[in-house]
Amino acid sequence: MKFDRDSLLLYAVTDSSWLKGGTLEEAVRQAVSGGATCVQLREKHLPPQQLEELARRVKQVTDAYGVPLIINDSVSIARAVDAAGVHIGQEDCSVQEARRILGPDKVIGVSARSVQQAQLAQSQGANYLGVGAVFGTTTKADAKPLSRQMLREITQSVTIPAVAIGGINECNVKELACCGIAGVAVVSALFAQPDIVAAAHNLHQLAEGIVK
Repeated sequence: MKFDRDSLLLYAVTDSSWLKGGTLEEAVRQAVSGGATCVQLREKHLPPQQLEELARRVKQVTDAYGVPLIINDSVSIARAVDAAGVHIGQEDCSVQEARRILGPDKVIGVSARSVQQAQLAQSQGANYLGVGAVFGTTTKADAKPLSRQMLREITQSVTIPAVAIGGINECNVKELACCGIAGVAVVSALFAQPDIVAAAHNLHQLAEGIVK
């Protein structure tokens, strides 16, 4: 599965609690058909076996659209379902351990909120960064918004691409212009919308306008 900077343009992070009926697989299908360029499966409430089963079903959708599937936190499930890669936080396993398990060709993303964290992740072999929260977010209520200045400092301190995350929607995404990001990661701005396809299409266009 191809993964490069362009894959981060519209990074869809799942949260089935936002869905108004229907399956997560169908919601993901709508998101990628509308323009999502990458999907991260992030369903923290599910036990491992159910998460793996869901990951296999979601991967059938993302594979059909040629979109990379990233698994949040779980290196073992990412390996089991042959996902494109894994995204790990500062409290999760190390980049080196994830690389040892997944091999040289898989994608490893790392959450970062400081230049030090970003540079360390890059030195350890991360492929991209998830930087935030850039706005207030209900997904992580205790996350203080990151300033635009800090976002720019982080993206300028590394050569690997960075995707901004946290409270991003169609009303505020333009505020992230000129910050050096490769794209935006969204949750409710996609999966809580009545028309996910249209929301993805609109966000894709807005994202293109701020990364060029």
